[in-house]
Amino acid sequence: MILLVYICWRQKCWPGPREPAMQCFIKRDRSASTYKLFLGLTPALLVENGKFLFAAKKVRHATSTDYIISLSSEDFSRASNTYVGKLRSNFLGTKFTIYDSQPPHSGAVVLTSRPSRRFYSKQVSPRVPAGSYNIANIVYELNVLGTRGPRRMQCTMHSIPASSIQVGGNAPTPTEFPRSLDESFSLPFSKEPLVDFSSSSLSEIPINVESKEVPLVLKNKAPRWHEQLQCWCLNFRGRVTVASVKNFQLVASVEPSQLVTQADQDKVILQFGKIGKDIFTMDYRYPLSAFQAFAICLSSFDTKLACE
Repeated sequence: MILLVYICWRQKCWPGPREPAMQCFIKRDRSASTYKLFLGLTPALLVENGKFLFAAKKVRHATSTDYIISLSSEDFSRASNTYVGKLRSNFLGTKFTIYDSQPPHSGAVVLTSRPSRRFYSKQVSPRVPAGSYNIANIVYELNVLGTRGPRRMQCTMHSIPASSIQVGGNAPTPTEFPRSLDESFSLPFSKEPLVDFSSSSLSEIPINVESKEVPLVLKNKAPRWHEQLQCWCLNFRGRVTVASVKNFQLVASVEPSQLVTQADQDKVILQFGKIGKDIFTMDYRYPLSAFQAFAICLSSFDTKLACE
């Protein structure tokens, strides 16, 4: 069991390969407000091979929405050892923050950290995540003029330096197995919740990750207008077959001072798109991890009337 969780944890934390891109699928269940991520080449392989990676559950609050991400499709409790992190949106669904339950790398510096969760009278289990590490922010541009075209977004990856996409650059990776997961296996199993996470008034102080390097910023790859089809088009190389405002491709936003080749600037780091009813593709590569890519794609599911 420990080995299985460790393998899943590595899939979450380690960046994908530089080449080729990791090809995945997301299945949406509207009735249960859940999203499941699978690794595979075609949707037909999802059931046959069962390459399940993550699941997320949408939880609405009064002024925000959370997507709780877990290694289990059945357990979305943040007190569980399967809890990975979450995506939180603002009221309009135009700004999102990705929180990781573990430090993104061994050199992470905690800027603020103090208890702020509401607990029951029972003893708190060490399985409760140590904190919420703010590893990325996603902003969707408001379409105040109502112009036609795909949504425009920008992702600031606080835990990934911009230098990671340069020749010889590296993205930081964790260097040890999370202690919270290791300790949890020696604890007695309990079906009763230890933490009340259902309340919309739950207050939480996020833990920011300080970095001395300039963070990697991702932006939409500019689409081209197809006169014959009368629509905006992107080349998804056959991985996306249904037109949708949710579809996107992200590339690195590079400053002139950065030593990045034109080929690397044009390389798609993450692409997401629709191929059928409640079925979507998600392809990602270095320096993003599966967890980071999944969280970014989840932000596209929210309704954004002010951005369309």
